[in-house]
Amino acid sequence: MTDTDSLLDETTTLLVGETDWLDRFERRLDDRTDARTQRETTAAAALERVGSEPIDCLVVEQFLADDTAVDLLERLRTRTAALPVVVATDAGDEATASEVIGAGASDYVALTEDEAASVEEVFDRSERAVREARRDRTRRERARQFDAMFGDDRTATWVLSSDGRVVRLNETARDLVGAAADDLVGTPFWSLPCWSNGDEPHRDVRRLVGTALDGTFANAVVAPTSLSADSSVFELSVRPVSNERGELVSVVVEGVDVTDRVELERDLRRSEELHRVTLNNMTDTVLMTDEDGEYTYVCPNVHFIFGYTAEALRERVPIDELLGEDLFDRDELAAEGVLKNIEVTATDRAGNEHTLLVNVREVSIQDGTLLYSCRDITKRKQREEALATLQETARDFLYAQTGQEIAQHVVDDAPGVLDLDASAVFRFDPDANELRPSAYSQALSELHGPLPQIPLSEDALPSFSFVEDEPLFLDDVHRSPHLANEATDLRGAAFIPLGDHGVFMVGSATVGVFDDVTRELADLLAATAEAALDRVRRESRLREQDRTLQRQNEQLTMLNRINETIREIDQALVQAETREAVDHTVCELLTDDDRFAFAWVGSVDRTTGRVTPRAWDGAEQGYLDSQSFVVDSEADEPVGRAAASGEPTMVTNVAAGLREEQWRTDALARDYLSVLSIPLVYNDLTHGVLTVYADSRDAFDDTAREVLSELGETIAAALSALERKNALLTTAMTRLEFASEDGTFVLYRLARAADCTISYQGGVQQTADGSFVFAKVEDAPVDAVVSAAAELVAVEDVQPVSTDGDGGVVRLRLSQPFLALELADHGAVFREATAMPESTTLVVDIPDGIDARTVTQLVRETFSGVELRSKQSIDTVGEHELYASFLDEVTDRQLEVVQTAYFSGFFESPRESSGEEVAETLGISSTAFYGHVRTVQRKLFGVLFAEGAQPRHPGRVR
Repeated sequence: MTDTDSLLDETTTLLVGETDWLDRFERRLDDRTDARTQRETTAAAALERVGSEPIDCLVVEQFLADDTAVDLLERLRTRTAALPVVVATDAGDEATASEVIGAGASDYVALTEDEAASVEEVFDRSERAVREARRDRTRRERARQFDAMFGDDRTATWVLSSDGRVVRLNETARDLVGAAADDLVGTPFWSLPCWSNGDEPHRDVRRLVGTALDGTFANAVVAPTSLSADSSVFELSVRPVSNERGELVSVVVEGVDVTDRVELERDLRRSEELHRVTLNNMTDTVLMTDEDGEYTYVCPNVHFIFGYTAEALRERVPIDELLGEDLFDRDELAAEGVLKNIEVTATDRAGNEHTLLVNVREVSIQDGTLLYSCRDITKRKQREEALATLQETARDFLYAQTGQEIAQHVVDDAPGVLDLDASAVFRFDPDANELRPSAYSQALSELHGPLPQIPLSEDALPSFSFVEDEPLFLDDVHRSPHLANEATDLRGAAFIPLGDHGVFMVGSATVGVFDDVTRELADLLAATAEAALDRVRRESRLREQDRTLQRQNEQLTMLNRINETIREIDQALVQAETREAVDHTVCELLTDDDRFAFAWVGSVDRTTGRVTPRAWDGAEQGYLDSQSFVVDSEADEPVGRAAASGEPTMVTNVAAGLREEQWRTDALARDYLSVLSIPLVYNDLTHGVLTVYADSRDAFDDTAREVLSELGETIAAALSALERKNALLTTAMTRLEFASEDGTFVLYRLARAADCTISYQGGVQQTADGSFVFAKVEDAPVDAVVSAAAELVAVEDVQPVSTDGDGGVVRLRLSQPFLALELADHGAVFREATAMPESTTLVVDIPDGIDARTVTQLVRETFSGVELRSKQSIDTVGEHELYASFLDEVTDRQLEVVQTAYFSGFFESPRESSGEEVAETLGISSTAFYGHVRTVQRKLFGVLFAEGAQPRHPGRVR
């Protein structure tokens, strides 16, 4: 350790040479400094050591073993110019000194005989050389640093003179100013175009430079006035530069673009303000405490949850009392760092309980170590509980079968879902067009009184909500113009439509009870109820459809069975030979295979006014003997009503009116539960009544009734056909003669109009064009009858067939059915009719087997004022068979032609009409006429003279 500090203490000094003074200098260094010394004897070795090790100073003698100090310096300076070199010699002069300094030595020492003084001189000169070398190195480093700063493209740098004028500026500064460097040198810095605005210098920049000129460092943030980007901001730093004497020689100005930093600071201030506002207004509360539970921070919004101000909370309520003791485990928090969503119940200043979710976190903020964030989830908890209740309600709805059950569930569960006790459900009655209270709570009844039925035409809150399909949430119903009951104690109320089912109503005696959560839950409850009501209606419709389909299937099955029965009956009717066979076959087939319980056919006797059974089958069980079937439209038993009205009569439920009509008791005793009675009528002629009994209610629907009614017509037609068939096969006939004064008979009207006698003697023909009748005129010209016929609506056309003075034959085409055709349908023959201006005589032949009373009834129903004058029995052996055979052989047209020829006198001798005249009447050619006549004659002769044919005998009166 040295006694005094020296610059050589921390250096490595290389001594080059072999002289004694170097030895003494080395000892001097060891005694006085902590420097490290090294020795080399040659220039080459010295250069090698300098190149391989850090050397701080060289002390060299003039003459070396391999070279001189000058040669060493020349080679050394090619490597480094900064290493200090001191040359010492005892044989030098001024020339030597000049040569050594010129080669790059730092100093030169001429040694004297005083060795101690010489060594001390070398020591001082070496220390000074090291000092100067260090100063030069510092200056060079500073120059390099300045050049690096001056060349920084991120910093605009100006060098100013001692009076503030620009001496030098870098490229970045020139770009900022926007002018060449030569144009700016000598310009006061505050007057540069980027700072000045016209002739007015930038006062802040001038004041800043003035501070530096006074020798004080300063900085400021300014905005260049000439830049296009108004938001650009620069921070200017001014640094005074003084010489060794402390005199100001220059000022360095550095400008850095701090626009981003300014914006960041501005955003930071905004963010701080935003956080301050957020903390003041957010609903979550943040608290911080130290390990002892003392508050280090209380969020300004603490009153949102707890009702205390920050100061009051600090003073009055410790954290353990606020959030409860044992809120969390300290070891667990230490292990986890944060504990989340700790659910606690806290009481606010007003005594209201809140459900909180608390997060606890370890922090190190100022003195705080525990941070609590508290979130109030009271409403969410209430909503979750309400949703759970609503889920239970929805589950109950799944088992509800009626709208009434659903309405009651809604009212019962409303307090659990909405925390409101007053509720009701009004259901819409489309028939009455009104809302009816279906279910309501006792609380609502106490607040509002009895709930009325509300017509949709009435301007009331429930009807308005329903019609407009608009939910109404009212803070106070007394402010609504639609309030109907102004005496109600109800205040806050909601009315929510349940689709087209009705309205859900809920409320309270308190004003403003509906917040967002309550509204949402009320809507959910109403929507759930509406969906349940839709389901009940849909299922009800499906059940009704199922019942309808079942009924339709049953009806279809019944109809199929009826149709099958009818097909069987139709086949049997074709094969039946007698009326008795028809009656029994119908009854048997209707009751076969238990199709119906009982069926019977009765004859209608208009004389006695009763229906008499003539055939039956099935479970009769003495029923026919127990009843008297009277023909009366007001009769109790359906058989009498059907016979009187001529219309099917049906009783769908025999049990109805059981105590009022005796026949129902008798029928029920035999399991007859429904009845259908069908008149057997064909062409206005009654053949009796068919009655069918079933052992089930509603066994006969409208379709079955219609089908069975058609069956009745078929049966009546079959009976009429049998009568006609039997009439053709029998030779015994009953001839009835009637007198009539009916003025509507067409022949009578013609006779009166023409004042003549007109007679019908057969020859009616039914064609597609209508009914044609040949009538004989006596005692009047044919033209008079033709004129009279033209005036009658009943006569569509009239043609003279033959004329003979005061008489002749005409062919009438009638618009209405002729009696002859109706009688023929029932097997009777309209033999003749003679009409005179005073009266009409009718003759009808009735074959045996046909009830003469029926034919008489038909005549009397057709004409008024009919009197039976005579009744005769005659025998027409083979007449009908022969006539039927003839009709089978000829066509309708051939028959028309030959009938017209016959009545026109063509076949008389002499002929009363020629063939051409008859052909003209018929509107055909004479050739066609003669062809038809010959064809009919041939066919007639064929019938008459065929093998086995018998001569025709005239009818005989018996």
